[in-house]
Amino acid sequence: MARDPEAIQSEIEKTRDALADSLDALTDRANPRRFVDSGKAQAKQKLEDPKIRYALIGVGVILAAAILKKLFS
Repeated sequence: MARDPEAIQSEIEKTRDALADSLDALTDRANPRRFVDSGKAQAKQKLEDPKIRYALIGVGVILAAAILKKLFS
């Protein structure tokens, strides 16, 4: 049974449009800028946690003390 050429053409166009939409979505999801922005947001969220913030401050104080001790001894 032969299919109508117009129906085949219409099906090809619909498939092409769906493929273009899928490709656009994949391009958006794989955008490196999106990964950078996501990483920044996660880092900011982690730094807002008091346990992590105070731990980093403690490490900074210890490093500063070690450097000052090395400079003045």
